[in-house]
Amino acid sequence: MHQAGEDYLKTILLLHKRNGEVREIDIANEMGYTRPSVCCMMKKLGRLGYVEVNGNNVCLTAAGLKLANEIYERHCVVRDFLTCCLAVAPSTAEKDACRMEHILSRETFEALKAALEKKGGAQAGGVFADSAVDKGL
Repeated sequence: MHQAGEDYLKTILLLHKRNGEVREIDIANEMGYTRPSVCCMMKKLGRLGYVEVNGNNVCLTAAGLKLANEIYERHCVVRDFLTCCLAVAPSTAEKDACRMEHILSRETFEALKAALEKKGGAQAGGVFADSAVDKGL
């Protein structure tokens, strides 16, 4: 999965958590993309088995939800590590986490997560995993 696809999955997850439903126009507005661009990516993600589009509603499949949760966990761990362990300003940490979440190896991610947990700042682990599945995301 490329960075763009991961960003879309994460955005769908967060929009669903915030709004209860997700439309292509919501994704476009959130990400600052055109609706045709979003439509094109939804077709790609649908072919990969990560999303289903029913009318105006965009839903993550079980595989899409699993991947979106993993991406969001990486994002949160990196962001929290930067703020808690390195004292990076929250706004900078948020921007940097958006880029770094895509390139971390599993080994580095686990090391960051362990260091964050040791410091007492772990907040991410499976944030939406149970609630999103229960709601049929």
